[in-house]
Order: sequence, then structure tokens, then C-alpha cells
Amino acid sequence: MSIAHIDCDAFYASIEKRDDPALRDKPVIVGGGQRGVVSAACYIARIKGVHSAMPMFQALKLCPDATVIRPDMEKYSAVGRQIREFMREITPLVEPLSIDEAFLDLTGTQKLHHASPAKSLIRLVNRIEREIGVTASVGLSYNKFLAKLASDMDKPRGFAVIGRGEALSFLDTLPVTRIWGVGKSLHRKLTADGLHTIGQIRSHDEARLMKRYGAIGQRLARFSHGEDTRAVTPHSLPKNLSSETTFSEDIVDPETLRKRLWPLCEKVTDRMKARDLAGRTVTLKLKSSQFKTLTRSHALPAPTQLAETLYRAAVPLLDRAIAAAPAGSKFRLIGVGLSNFADPLEADPPDLADPDADHRKRVEAVIDQVRGKLGHDAIGKGRSIRGDKTAQSTDKR
Repeated sequence: MSIAHIDCDAFYASIEKRDDPALRDKPVIVGGGQRGVVSAACYIARIKGVHSAMPMFQALKLCPDATVIRPDMEKYSAVGRQIREFMREITPLVEPLSIDEAFLDLTGTQKLHHASPAKSLIRLVNRIEREIGVTASVGLSYNKFLAKLASDMDKPRGFAVIGRGEALSFLDTLPVTRIWGVGKSLHRKLTADGLHTIGQIRSHDEARLMKRYGAIGQRLARFSHGEDTRAVTPHSLPKNLSSETTFSEDIVDPETLRKRLWPLCEKVTDRMKARDLAGRTVTLKLKSSQFKTLTRSHALPAPTQLAETLYRAAVPLLDRAIAAAPAGSKFRLIGVGLSNFADPLEADPPDLADPDADHRKRVEAVIDQVRGKLGHDAIGKGRSIRGDKTAQSTDKR
């Protein structure tokens, strides 16, 4: 068995506790203000029912004595990169899933490290705890599906192994929702068909499951038998990169919404450049005070890495979304993202119909250089404003 899944424990909250030892034995919630959501919660807060994506007002009702800390994504990303480098020192086959978790394939590393995959993983998580100051849980098995299930078994600081001999008995009583891809809609359908556990799915053949549930029926069948042929892919790309912010007070003014949009465009394209990506499809997200979500998308003529290009494409989408809402609507959240990734060498080509495009590209390159040396706040465009300082920003991968 050589496929592992490593997941850091309450990552954001653990970093905050590391940086402030006075918080060690206290409940900590990382998130926005009263109108934001929980980004992460330590295990003390989780015991009281707090969980990620929960509205902050609800979390504070459950855990009123919690210390609330606003997310510092730059700090968390830096720590995540350190941990990723530790992982790559034991195997080049590291497939990141998020800032704090990844699959690893340790096939063939035993001779290199003079240790079994299990021992190498123990050394790795001990090093992460010793040198980084956060803990991690590990699942080890013969495929990705089971490794992921194993890492969730004994958090925090867990280490679980699922071998071939016990895989089917382990899966028998697990709910069908533990299969990756089973969302609310499919769960309802499976439950209506009397399929509540993974073991019950196994009693149906693959052809029947595919006829009933479509392409995902194949995954249901194979995962229920403990089979997963997916390889650990080091360079797997996210489907999109986006950033959004929840306002401290609802906004009705379109111009104010446009001002809130610009820094989000910069965040998205900063991350695109850092990952050496370019995106063709722009998506604008707007959520009303009634929690109705409006999304609008637009395909660019060429992929981009530029904040200015993203902003210019997103503003008309914002205007369309506002026009589609009832007159006088107030909005609580705005977001923007890029998807449909392409080779960055194809990004932002010269455009004869837009002679200023090359100038804008050079200006943004200069801004990036200055920020790289002196920090993000050292320079910015005229439309750059801080905006709502109490808003909660969320970056998505």
C-alpha cells in the first residue's frame, strides 16, 4: 500500500494558535464579521457544533466565547507551500487538493528512504508538527478513494490504514454520501431507491447502476468494491480560480459594487500569475440580501492573466446581473473568477482593435514588479481602494 492522503487538522485555526500560544486552549473561529461565514474552526469550537461555511452569527450563538480571527490567506498559503515542499521531498508524486491537503504516491520510495511508506509518512507528519507547528492526519491505502476515507477516521493527528483484506467490510456500513460525487440530489435518489450504505450499492451490478444513475453509476459500482484506478497526478489544475467578498452591510449602489469588484479581480489574477495559468472564461457572482445568487459568464477572445482585462469583462456581467434583479435590490456578496485554463504563452496577445492593450499589459507588469519587491500596498491603480474593510474575502481553488 503506497497511496496516501494527508490533511492538516483545522489548518487556518491551527496556524493562528501556533502564532498566539495564548489561544491554545481556547475556541478559535477563523472567519468574517456577523454577516460572514466560518472559514475554519478549531476542534474545541467544532465540539460545540461550529463548522466551515456556517454563518458567523450562528457560529457565535453556538460558541459565544470563541476568539474570532479574520482570514490571512497570504500567511496560510505560505505555510501550505512549506508543507507541500516537505511532501515533495519524500515523493515527486504529490497531487494538491487544497491549500492544506494532498494525495501522495509513495510507490518505489522504500529503497530511497530505507523505510516503508507508513514510516516515511510518520516522519513527514512529525516533521510538519515539529518545524511548521501544525498537525496533520494521514490515510494510507492502495487507492485514492480509500486513502481519503482513512484520513478522516481518527482526526486530529490520526493515522489510519485500510488494507485490501478489510476494505469491503469497512465500506459495508458507510453511508453512500462518503462516495466522492454523491451530492444532495443523488443522495435523495439513492435513498429513495433504498440504497443507504455503500454495501447496499455493491449488491447491484455496474450496468444496472449506470442505467439508473448515469455515468456516475460506474463510480458507485467500482468504489463500492473498493476499486479506484485514478492516478496521483502532480500537476492537476483547479477547475477555476475565484475570489468573493461578503459585505458588512448590503449594497444597492451599482458604482459601489464596481469598486468592490476591482480588488477581487486583482486577487484572482495575482493567483493566476503565481500558478502560471491563464483563463478564457470570466464568471461574475452576485448574491442578494434575500440570498438569491445570480451568476453571469463570458468567454474572452483570448485567455488572460491581467486584472484590467478581467475587470473590463466582469463589469458588463455585473451590470447584467443587477438588471436581472428586482428594482431596488440590495446585495450582500460579490465574486469573480476565471476558468477554462489555457497555456499562459497564449495570454493577452496584441490586439489591433485595441491599441492600448499592450500599454495596459506593460503597466500591470510594472505594478507586479514593484509589489514583488515592496509589498502589495506599495503601488496600485487609481481605482484601487480598500473598499469594505469589514468584508470577508474568500479565495477559491
